[in-house]
Amino acid sequence: MPIMPAWVPFPHTVILATGACEVAGSLALLTARLRHIAAVMLALYAVCVFPANIKHAWDYAVFGRGGLTWWYHAPRLAFQPVIVWWTLYVGEVTDWPFERYKTGARHV
Repeated sequence: MPIMPAWVPFPHTVILATGACEVAGSLALLTARLRHIAAVMLALYAVCVFPANIKHAWDYAVFGRGGLTWWYHAPRLAFQPVIVWWTLYVGEVTDWPFERYKTGARHV
């Protein structure tokens, strides 16, 4: 709750809903039929929660709140784009910067 920006309505409900979305999306990545849409939705989710990560780091840097140091916040902020890419890669939405090969044919 402390990392939620003040402008988010019903923060407790939002936390529960986003947790459910993370679990559902993770399970959907395991199924071929849902993998693509799950990857897109999880990547969008990671983009949407980025403001909360920034607020959490800001609260620590400016106010000394949150109990976690820059050893936590810096990698978390730096790797958020990697998490977005990784989700899209696992979901076969992108193959950048690697090329995939499927059934012997080049898939681009």
